[in-house]
This record gives sequence, C-alpha cells and structure tokens, in this order.
Amino acid sequence: MKKENLSWILRLIISALFIVSAVAKLYPSPYFAISTFEVKQLYPLGFSEGFAPYFSRILIGIEFALGIAILLKDYLKKITIPATILLLAVFTIHLSYTTFVSGNAGNCGCFGELIPMTPVEAIIKNIIAIGLLIWLFKILPAEGKSNFWLLKSVGLGCVLALFMLAPIRPVAEIVEEPISPKNSIIEIKPSTDYIYTTEEIKIGNDSIKLKDGKEIPTEKKTEDAPKKVKSGYEKYFPGIDTDKKILCYFVPGCDHCMDTAKELNEMRKKDKNFPPIYVIFMNEEPEKIPTFFEFAGTKFPYKMIDVIPFWTELGSGRDTPGVKYLWNGNQFKYYDGINENKFNGAEFKKLIKKPYSELKK
Repeated sequence: MKKENLSWILRLIISALFIVSAVAKLYPSPYFAISTFEVKQLYPLGFSEGFAPYFSRILIGIEFALGIAILLKDYLKKITIPATILLLAVFTIHLSYTTFVSGNAGNCGCFGELIPMTPVEAIIKNIIAIGLLIWLFKILPAEGKSNFWLLKSVGLGCVLALFMLAPIRPVAEIVEEPISPKNSIIEIKPSTDYIYTTEEIKIGNDSIKLKDGKEIPTEKKTEDAPKKVKSGYEKYFPGIDTDKKILCYFVPGCDHCMDTAKELNEMRKKDKNFPPIYVIFMNEEPEKIPTFFEFAGTKFPYKMIDVIPFWTELGSGRDTPGVKYLWNGNQFKYYDGINENKFNGAEFKKLIKKPYSELKK
C-alpha cells in the first residue's frame, strides 16, 4: 500500500476517534451532557463550579478542532500531530492515576454517557491512538508551505461553536407547585381493627370509656422511631423530615425512572400504610413530566431543579433512578442506577415494614 493512502487511512481513523468523542459528550442534549460531564468528571478533579463550564466547552471544542485539523495538511507534523499526542498523553496519565487510586470502575467519560468506557479501556484506546499518530508522523512527507490562519480559524471556530451550542447559564432552581399527597388514587377502606362510633368517649391511660359505661382496654405503645434530624430536603418539601417518606431522583425522559415510579405506585396501591412519595426531577425535557406521570399511573408531589444541582443532590458516583427511604429525616436506604444498587421492590417492601430497633442494628 502506498504511503499516501496509508496516511489517509490513519488520519481518517484518528479524526473519527476525536470527532466521535466530542459528539458523544454532547449526547443526548448539549447542555445536559456537558453539565453531566462537569459534575461527574471535572468536579472530582477539583474544578470549581465557576471554572468547570468554561474548561469543559474549551476541551470539547479542542477535540472537535483536532478531529478536523488532522485532515488538513497545514502544520500537520509541526503542530497538529504533536498537540494530539500531548493531549492523549495527559488523558492517559490522568486515567492511570484514577485507576491506581479508585480502581478500574465507572465510566471514564471519554465518550460521555453515550459509550461507557472504563479507565483501563480508555488507557488502551489512547495508547493505540498514540501509536497510530507516531506511525503517521513517520510516514508523512516533509511539510511545504502551510496556512496558519486556517488552522487557527478551525480551532477558534470549534471552541466558539461549543459556547454557542451550549451557552453557559446561571444555575437556578425551578420550583414547581407540589401536588398534594391527598390527591392519591389509593382507596383506603375502613379496617375492623379500629372502633367507629358516634358515641361520646373518654380516653384514659389504660382504656377507652364509652358513654354507656363500657370500657375498652388500650394497648400501650412504646415509641420505636429514630430521633428527628434535618435531612436538608425541607427546602423542597416541608414536612418531609416527619415520619416515613420516600424521596426519588428522576429524569423525565428516563425509561428506568418511569419503570421505578410505576413500581412504587403499584406498591403504594396495595399498602395503605405505604410512605408518601416525593420526586425531585432534573430540569431536562420538562415537557415529558405529564407523560411520565401518565405512565406511572399517578402524580407525585415534585420539584424540578437544574442539571448541575440535581447531580450534586444525587451524590458523587451515583446515577438515576435514585430512591431514598427516609424516617424522621434519617436515611436508611439509598438505591441508585441500574446496576447492583438499583431499586429492588421486593427488598424495599420488607425494609419499610421493619421497626427502628431492627433498622439501627
């Protein structure tokens, strides 16, 4: 194979690698994807909330620019190939450190949320790409006259395009009027375990005395509940720190979130003592919320917050759907994602029936 043809094959492969990597970081929508990239990849590295939005857009813009520049002949050996190798080397060093500290777990973020990749897989991919770039550098002929302004325009154009495609906006909480828990579809029938009477009654320490003189002994109950604490969620749902509650983190367009909401509603319909359910939605495709509740079979009280605060509230390393079991503000269980810690309805049904004395063991 001629060196010219081989060089073009290598350039196309490397170009596709960088362009796909940049596009993947914009999936499924630019602002959502970039914000997710910031929270999951940049915040753990120590980037501030003020600097991360600029760095993320510049980085993705550079990936786009290198993907295009590798196809141009201008300063290919002098600037483009060395800059590409340098960027891949920096990524590889960072990923190696991450693997050493945290292990080969989670998504490295190289291809955003579109193509999950472990740190070790990303390291192998980068080493192969560096090898291809060195090979390309060796087989390319000496450069002739180059147009620096064309290369500069590609770089600046790609970075500016990212800022236009996903403008930086102030993080603001969008508050939706919560739906009253009273608007429940559960039908609770009177139980034979309770006394229903219109007669005057007097309640004593050990018995209930009816007007006709009859006395019904009462069962003394000891308080078996955790001490009330502040969970931090009262700012969204007043009263959530009292008694048993379920707090969910959902994305309106997330199929797994919809399935979890439907499962919770089915459980609630079968249990009159099921804890009230509250939802925090991410402000991503809010127009899908009516469809979400239609699928779930009911409406839950909810608030909607912006993308970055949502991921922060959800917690580092966690994913949707998130389901928390709270009792007097204390967290006793936190399900998240779709893997080993995903919501387990059968387990949860048993969990909410357990007394505090058993939960605190």
